[in-house]
Amino acid sequence: MSKTVKGMAERELKARFEGIEECVVVSLRGVGGTENNDMRRELCERDIRITVVKNSLARRAFRGLGQEALGEYLSGPSAIAYGSDSIIDLVKALMDLDKKLYSFEIKGSLLEGKVLDQASTVALSKLPNRAELQGSVVMLASAPGARLVSAVGSPAGAIAGCLKTLIENLEKAA
Repeated sequence: MSKTVKGMAERELKARFEGIEECVVVSLRGVGGTENNDMRRELCERDIRITVVKNSLARRAFRGLGQEALGEYLSGPSAIAYGSDSIIDLVKALMDLDKKLYSFEIKGSLLEGKVLDQASTVALSKLPNRAELQGSVVMLASAPGARLVSAVGSPAGAIAGCLKTLIENLEKAA
């Protein structure tokens, strides 16, 4: 590949990854054509893109973006997965693929400018995603209100029960 073509490819990679703060480096070694198409279709449905890169060009592009530490994971056949709502959703989708494709491997990731190794990246898949966390916060926020309503309602219910019994007893006596 000539220097001109390499320069164009590097600029294109830099432009593609410029606004991305979260991505995962994966190895697609041994993934066949049909599996590759199925994988990309499944990822596209989840709004996730995957780009196979030439390691040396990707290292230069990430160096130009100030993310040169990610270059240590760019060895062998590498691809960069990016997109989705959060890195947790991205890693969970890739872990689902890891179960289906035996030759698929997660190498490392970039999370808000920090590089994570394979173990840390896989650990992200065990964390709750944004929607799950928001649901937990709403549940926690509404729990005291529900307890307050039941605490206020319990004595009132007890008083109402006592008054009803008293009225019934007075009606029987009359």
